[in-house]
Amino acid sequence: MSRFTRPTIGFAAAAALSLTLAGCAGGEGDDENTLSVGATAMPAAELLRFVADELAPDAGLTINIQEYSDYNTPNPALSDGTNDANLFQHEPFLLMYNDNADDDLTAVGPVYLPPLALYSQTVDSIDDLPDGASIALPNDPSNESRALLLLADAGLIEVNDNPSTVSDITANPRNFRFDEVEAASLPQALQEKDASIVNFSFAAPAGLSSELQILTEGLDSRYFNVLATRAELADDPRIETLYELLTSEEAAAWLEEAYDGLVIPAE
Repeated sequence: MSRFTRPTIGFAAAAALSLTLAGCAGGEGDDENTLSVGATAMPAAELLRFVADELAPDAGLTINIQEYSDYNTPNPALSDGTNDANLFQHEPFLLMYNDNADDDLTAVGPVYLPPLALYSQTVDSIDDLPDGASIALPNDPSNESRALLLLADAGLIEVNDNPSTVSDITANPRNFRFDEVEAASLPQALQEKDASIVNFSFAAPAGLSSELQILTEGLDSRYFNVLATRAELADDPRIETLYELLTSEEAAAWLEEAYDGLVIPAE
């Protein structure tokens, strides 16, 4: 069994929605106190709802939350002005997006770490994985790199200095078979695979509890999720206030309680 346990967390079906919570008046117009923030469902949108409901009104801030069900939409929506900020990605993913899109979105700072984990419904530890086991990996370059490094750090494979796909595996002594799968489909891949590396954003809604985790990232991970915005808004007081609220003691305590320690607040 995993060394972690947690209760089942409720999940609202991933669909675009908007939630507006009024804050205290504090400027010349409503827009001056309002932010539109894009987020994936868990834990980002749930954390933002807590902040919008419990903390933002006293800070004079109104938060409109736009929920997305994939990783490909939020950054273009931020870039084109649909949103003022987003919370769903780690900085390596953001930097890769900027390179590919010739964009200049900016990381305001880390908010939390949803550790990437290897899940299995057939074995209780990585030592029990049979030689030749089938393992599903996320197929987006940033998270596939992260998954390969997780396996390499555990000594299951060896990779080159900057892995991005399975072609960068330099040694596979146990002859594991790897399949690159769209991130949202990784939980379902467990029905056919011996194990699957799943991002928390898709693991939690699918009901994959920590009891199915046989390997997880540690606190030294560089994949803390960040609040991101456009370069011209990086010093906007509303963005600064939002980041302060997201990384407050109250938000950290809420994360730890809501996810039983599986989502790690940034210090």
